[in-house]
Formats: sequence, C-alpha cells, structure tokens
Amino acid sequence: MFLHQGDSSSSTKAEATATAWPSNTAPATAPCPSQHHPSLYASTPQYTTIPNAYTLGLKMGGPKYKFHAKWVWDANRNRPVHENATLSFNRDGNLVLADVDGRVAWQTGTTNKGVVELKLLPNGNLVIYNAKNQFVWQSFDYPSDTLLVGQSLRLSGPTKIVSRMSDTDGSEGPYSLAMIDIPTITDQLNLYYKPNNSKVDPVLYYSSSQQFGVESTVTFNSIPETKEAYSYEIRYETLYPSTWVLARPNYNSTFSVLRLASNGNLEVHTYYDKIDHNAWEVTFRLFDKDADFFNECRLPSKCGSLGVCEDNQCVACPMPQGFLGWNKSCDAPKIKCNGGNAGYNYYKVVGVEHFNNWYTEGDGPVKVEECKAKCDKDCECLGYFYREDSSMCLLAHVLGTLIKVSDPTHVIYIKMSK
Repeated sequence: MFLHQGDSSSSTKAEATATAWPSNTAPATAPCPSQHHPSLYASTPQYTTIPNAYTLGLKMGGPKYKFHAKWVWDANRNRPVHENATLSFNRDGNLVLADVDGRVAWQTGTTNKGVVELKLLPNGNLVIYNAKNQFVWQSFDYPSDTLLVGQSLRLSGPTKIVSRMSDTDGSEGPYSLAMIDIPTITDQLNLYYKPNNSKVDPVLYYSSSQQFGVESTVTFNSIPETKEAYSYEIRYETLYPSTWVLARPNYNSTFSVLRLASNGNLEVHTYYDKIDHNAWEVTFRLFDKDADFFNECRLPSKCGSLGVCEDNQCVACPMPQGFLGWNKSCDAPKIKCNGGNAGYNYYKVVGVEHFNNWYTEGDGPVKVEECKAKCDKDCECLGYFYREDSSMCLLAHVLGTLIKVSDPTHVIYIKMSK
C-alpha cells in the first residue's frame, strides 16, 4: 500500500483497506505532480535485514532511484508486521495496522472523533481531519528519528526523537534528542545516551545551552537566506526568540530532514531534486571531524563499549596490563555485583575524560578513597573518573569513548573483579 503526496490517492475517505506485500513485488513508484515529496509506504524499509518484517512509514526522495529514498517516519518501528497484514481506515475514523493474525500493531486512536478524511500534506505530515477541517491526528506529533521541515519538538509534546538501533534495525535505539524543562533558566535541547536494556539513567552528551536559547518549542526549518533565494538557511527556530543556523546550502534546501543517526550524531540530510545521481547530501553534522570541540571523540560509542579516542580516531584499548591496540571487541572486564563487599580491584587510566565531563565534573571535593567506596557500593558503577587537581568524583555507569586529554590529573579507575 502506498500513498503519494499529490497523487489521486493522497486524500482518502473512510473506509479503505490495503494489504502489505513482499518488497520484491511492491510497485516502485506512482506518478504524482510532486514526486519528490514524502510518500506513504507499507513495505520493508531498505535499512532492515529482517525477513518478512514490514513497517508502515514515509520515505522521501525521487522515484527514479527508489533505493536512494530515505525513510523519514515509521508508524510501527518496534512492532513490525508480516506479509498479508492489513492497513484499514475504518468507518469509525480509526486508522489501524493489523498483523496477519489480527493483532493490532499500530493505530491512530481516532475512533468516534468525527473523522472524515486522511491526507498526506506536501510537507510530509500525514493528517486525519474532522468535518470542521481540524486535525484530529497528525504524524508530526509522533516523530521517530527524524524531523521534517516545519516539524517541532515541544515541552507539551512531542518532546523527543529516538535513534534507530542500527542502520539495519529500525527499532528504537540508545540515543535521544529531547526537549528539557530547566526551572529558572532557559529550556534546553539535549542529547542523551542510554544503552538498551540498561537500568542506568540516560547520560547527557550534548546541550543546546552552549549554542542558543530555547523557549518551550524548537522548529526545524529551511528558508531563503536572501530575497533572490540564492542560498538557504537550514536552522532551528524557537520562541525565545532565537535561531541557530545549521547549514547554508547554495540551492533550495526545502527537502531537508534533521536526523538522529544510529551512532548518536545529529545530522541534516538535504535532497536536491534537480539532479538524479547523489541527490542526497549531508549538509550538517553536530559532531564533525573538522570541528575543534564537537569532534567525533565526543560521540559516546565512537569507540564501542570502551576505547581511548584522540583526533577523531580510536587509538587504544585500556586494559589492566596497559594500552593495547583498539578494535571493536575492546571492552571493560566483566564484573559481578558483590553488594558493596570488598570484592573489586581497579586499574588506572591517565589523561582521559568522559564524554559527559563537559557538563559535569561530578561531586566533590572528596578523597579518592571516598569516590572508590561509592563505586564499590553501586552495582551499576563500571568505574569512576577522578580529577586529582580538584578532587571531583564522577561515577561512570557507562564507559564507551574515553577522550584523550593532555592533563594527567584527569584519570579514570575502571572496576574489575578480584
């Protein structure tokens, strides 16, 4: 089932039913006046390798090279359906995606709300109207890992987007971009990392407070920079009032998306509809190898579960016997929770910081023995960062990327079982 903006089927009255098909038999395209605008598909996304798993979503890009189109919204990212699942726009006004066994995988919850029409707007917003031409439901209120131009995050909701698990798994991953209400000061747009199936709190690794102020709402937008529209500004807009320009392409960048990538980087992808080959361009990355401060070493899992990062490269695997060459299997020693008993040793790594250290140095001043005792009693603690010059203590429930610094007083003690 597919619904193209601008196609004769872009407006659908209740009731209608469609059936998901295998990806190798699905129509590649359908003619429509605005062929580069987002289109609604019920098929297997190109980023998944799971057989017989289907997702209802929107993808954006030209129809000539269908595999170059990017998925920009997923309805059922955590609950894929199987072949012969059905998408039904019922007489009661509810849009329902049901699996072949009848299990409801996703629905809009618009039963008996006076619904008369389902429409995909030119900006990629899938909306359900009532007879008064009011939105009863819209996909812009339920973002996945992407914001389209004109889409917002708000303290009143939606508050966040969540990355994919990986480039081949579209379910929710460990990274989130979230609007945070900070009492007495400006609101913040923050990036957090929380390993999947982990009991620990999300760890902050970026805050908008370093660049711009936020007031209850942040909108992703692309507008002409000049009257002649020789170039465009891709930017955040807030009610502060404040803006933060992310990129300035020298072409119409209306077809841009803000995406939280599966590696935790915040990126803008821009589609230029005047060309066919390489029409997508990454016009912005928050953590960039050419940046002075926000370089790739500040990505929590740049070096996987553990690794020392310097000049955007994972250069060492810190082990009890010293630094080893880094590879993807580098990990901290496995430990068993001893309930605070004296069952742990620690090994010291000198001249490193946590990716969270820019936002907190931890508690203190405290003696290093006190810092160790706190980690001993915490089963989720994997080690502790300690600043010998200021006696500040930061317990680490996530290790990940250790950023190499020149100051030898910035150290970490990594926990290991005796």
